[in-house]
Amino acid sequence: MKKTILHKHHVSLGATMTEFAGYDMPLRYTSITEEHDFVRSKAGVFDVSHMGELYINGKEATAFVDYLFTNDVKSMNNKQVLYGMMCYPGGGVVDDLLVYKVNDESYILVVNASNIEKDFAWVVKNNKFDCVVSNESDLVSEIALQGPLAESILRTHTEYPLENLTFFTFDYMMIDGKEVLVSRTGYTGEDGFEIYGAAKDIETIFLALLLNRDDIAPCGLGARDTLRFEVALPLYGQELSKDITPLEAGLSFAVKLDAGDFIGKDALVKQKEDGLTRRIAGLEMIDKGILRHGYQVFDGDTLVGEITTGYKSPSTGETVALAMIDKPYDKLGTMLEVDIRGKRKKVKVRKKKFYSKHYKKEETK
Repeated sequence: MKKTILHKHHVSLGATMTEFAGYDMPLRYTSITEEHDFVRSKAGVFDVSHMGELYINGKEATAFVDYLFTNDVKSMNNKQVLYGMMCYPGGGVVDDLLVYKVNDESYILVVNASNIEKDFAWVVKNNKFDCVVSNESDLVSEIALQGPLAESILRTHTEYPLENLTFFTFDYMMIDGKEVLVSRTGYTGEDGFEIYGAAKDIETIFLALLLNRDDIAPCGLGARDTLRFEVALPLYGQELSKDITPLEAGLSFAVKLDAGDFIGKDALVKQKEDGLTRRIAGLEMIDKGILRHGYQVFDGDTLVGEITTGYKSPSTGETVALAMIDKPYDKLGTMLEVDIRGKRKKVKVRKKKFYSKHYKKEETK
């Protein structure tokens, strides 16, 4: 099992470790709820060094990334970040990812840890352009600093004017004497930063950040999942997969059907024209019980869906879930039932964003 540069520090901090994507990663340090609440109220730091980084460089890098990616790459500015998907020809998702544009001839694709090898093989297979693809995942480490106090905390570690780093942009800067790439992005629904660099440099920054334990806490994969779930951010393998299209997942904002000619576009155009037959919707528990991944959803004797992610929301106390629901049962307010260990429990279809995002999107004047 692989270990990140921060592994020994997770152990010394008393983390409960778990296997994820071939890595031994911290599930939690105290409790998932406590870490979740710390990110919502103050700030948390996550080890996300298991994520993958694929570099694309060359004269036709822009054309190639545009061909791979569902969002509008050709409209990107330098040092901008875009979210989107790579799709199979049939419209299913290879992976969802972030694209970082360094310049017209240089891009970084940040991909999910469980998909690194598959994604790299897919990118290489489809490279018919004048550019070079390299998998730099083992050379790049990453931490995420997330929460309403993220900017004020990071200010004490850098002279860079962080107020100029706007939502979904990135820049190179010195943090604690180390040159790193920092983006104003995250996977929690809160303001924050993702910091990429050499392993030893990320280790230095991680330890320096944790000197301020009044305002920041180390957080594990458990809180990362509950945080992203509350704001309806998808997890590959649950809300997205080779059998689930971006349109079915409700991610049409990241699919630009009128810009570019990416792999899978024709299938998605047809799906949009024909109309969706199912989509990811929100569910709210009416009876007592906990909703979990894989539970089946019924309307009477008719199977109409399956839960993709379910929790008791730490921020609201509500028992809620994301679920793939057949139409027309996905309409808001529709009463359905979930099979929980052989017993039917009542649920209601609701909006799938269970908690409001608190990103810093405004431009500094």
